Amino acid sequence: MNLTLKIWRQKNAKEAGNLVTYQVKDISEDMSFLEMFDVLNEQLVHKGEEPIAFDHDCREGICGMCSMFINGRAHGPAQGTTTCQLHMRKFKDGDTIVVEPWRARAFPVVKDLIVDRSAFDRVISSGGFISVNTGNAKDANNIPVPKQDADNAFAAAACIGCGACVAACKNSSAMLFVSAKVSQLALLPQGAIERESRVLNMVKQMDEEGFGNCTNTYACEAECPKEISVENIARMNREYLRANLK
Repeated sequence: MNLTLKIWRQKNAKEAGNLVTYQVKDISEDMSFLEMFDVLNEQLVHKGEEPIAFDHDCREGICGMCSMFINGRAHGPAQGTTTCQLHMRKFKDGDTIVVEPWRARAFPVVKDLIVDRSAFDRVISSGGFISVNTGNAKDANNIPVPKQDADNAFAAAACIGCGACVAACKNSSAMLFVSAKVSQLALLPQGAIERESRVLNMVKQMDEEGFGNCTNTYACEAECPKEISVENIARMNREYLRANLK
């Protein structure tokens, strides 16, 4: 498989970037997208050129580091898939692939395809935790939780914080991410102590970070690699209203 790649190169946050064209040849359709990038970077190193900087860690669809905007879609064309789990069989021989970093004011470019997503960390630090002593594993069943609540909390907890929801949203909204973290704890009795302060603080921090507003286009859910439901946004809105009323 031979491909033409148009990749965003940017030295740092202060300098302007641009798309640079590269050719890669003999790419196996069984490679992951990041393995294809490894091949390209090896070629660049052998030529004495600077390799392309991109985030990656587990390469198993767990960590959320592999943030690439591929042909206008967060994480590429496959549904419910991270970039590291995207395989080259999704493309055709001779294709031109455009790769860019996440585009959001709250996610400034660090270099090439790497963006600073520490805004998410600050949102979590503002309230995405519980202070109750939950005990040991054997104590897990001491507080009965309705199965529907447990299932919904587990589904919300699947969010890996990759930022695809922000990248896909025309307003760069972080509502899906924040609502997943709020829902995960609000649905469980262990999260009841900080229930009101959590949602108020996390929404406040989200706004301070410069994320945009949600206008219900559902692009976030469509591009989320873990297919987090927008129902969490509705739940967070209810939690926010409840906290303000109290």
